[in-house]
Amino acid sequence: MSKQKPALEKQRLDKWLWAARFYKTRRLSSEAISGGKVHVNQQRAKPSKDIQPNDRLQISKNGYSWEVTIIGLNAQRRPAVEAVQLYQEDEQSLARRQAQIALNKDMYASAPQSDRPNKKQRRQIHRFKQVD
Repeated sequence: MSKQKPALEKQRLDKWLWAARFYKTRRLSSEAISGGKVHVNQQRAKPSKDIQPNDRLQISKNGYSWEVTIIGLNAQRRPAVEAVQLYQEDEQSLARRQAQIALNKDMYASAPQSDRPNKKQRRQIHRFKQVD
């Protein structure tokens, strides 16, 4: 006889964000929630807020934002392939985020890079200066 755990009906918000791989640790997810970076159904929440499937989350992180609907709950942190199946992102949110990523790439590409020599160039300079 194998015992199967019953499917989760509710889960703490900070634990879900960690399991869904939005944050590396539960502490980081708790700090983001407390800092107002995560909203549940358009309202600020506490890290201990119980969430359930069909709740909507707005997550802001590193200049990007996600609007997702919770599809499933998972008590443990699983691989990224499985974590993506815990939520569904809105099409508008995905389009906005991809546009922001493209804009950031363009800005980084057009920004002047440092004239400071890299490690390989520094070695060449030292070899050049060391005349026997």
